[in-house]
Amino acid sequence: METFKVHILGCGSATPTLRHNCTTQVVEIRGKFIMVDCAEGAQKMLLQSKINHNRINTILISHLHGDHCFGLIGLICTMGMTGRTAPLHIYAPHDLDEILNRLIDSFAAGLEFNVVCHPIDTTKSMVIYDDKSLYVTTIPLNHRVPCCGFLFKEKPTLPHIRREMIDFYHIPYSQINNIKCGNDWITEEGEVIPNDRLVTPAESPRMYAYCSDTKYMPKMAELIKDVNLLYHESTYTDDKIENAAKYHHCTGSQAATIAKMAHAKKLLLGHFSASTNEQILLQQAQAIFEPTFLSNEGMVVDVM
Repeated sequence: METFKVHILGCGSATPTLRHNCTTQVVEIRGKFIMVDCAEGAQKMLLQSKINHNRINTILISHLHGDHCFGLIGLICTMGMTGRTAPLHIYAPHDLDEILNRLIDSFAAGLEFNVVCHPIDTTKSMVIYDDKSLYVTTIPLNHRVPCCGFLFKEKPTLPHIRREMIDFYHIPYSQINNIKCGNDWITEEGEVIPNDRLVTPAESPRMYAYCSDTKYMPKMAELIKDVNLLYHESTYTDDKIENAAKYHHCTGSQAATIAKMAHAKKLLLGHFSASTNEQILLQQAQAIFEPTFLSNEGMVVDVM
């Protein structure tokens, strides 16, 4: 099975603490490294995670609050100082373009690579990234500023041809891809070997949903239905539900309810308030959706 992992570089909210960095992740999928949000301290966590920053060609920014993007200009400066020449593509709410251009002019003039900003309409669910193996769709969220999550979905792969069938029927390698695409095999004697005898089915495409920051949004569940892994903000425990509504955030129980409604396979809680008791948060969420886990810096989660 191809690599599909989520590296947690930061899972705190608002400001860094001794326990947590602010929100930053890297999604590793089929040889690509896509950063999701880029908070203060992102560079240090990349080093600790042994992820080469120059392998990151795409950065997704959910919204323009500092705890999700203060690390961006520092990372760009470091990329420039280490000889990067490949373009860096950043997908973010439209105001980032002007802000980032000013910062680059002030702190990173003379970059030898292009920083390309792609504005996102956070009010719509739409495909913003598409390559031969993956597409990324936005998930509209309800926060104090324009904000969206991101749904990563693999594209279907071809079936696997059975090695023993290649040997038994002396199938030349030049014909393997045709068989993977659905063709039968005809032997020299004219016998037709049905395709379903020659191959085993491909794995089902996997999905990862990143949802931070937002008020409780039950309608979101339909957009992430059957997701393999859901990362959902869980800033507060249930006793702070009024704060969650006031500041447009969620409790762990609300995140778990979304996961249950979406038929997710696994829920990862994050974006913890510094005052939150994470064990109580986890207990409250697991009472609703048992396969729930706490994020932590350095954690690497397989999407499966």
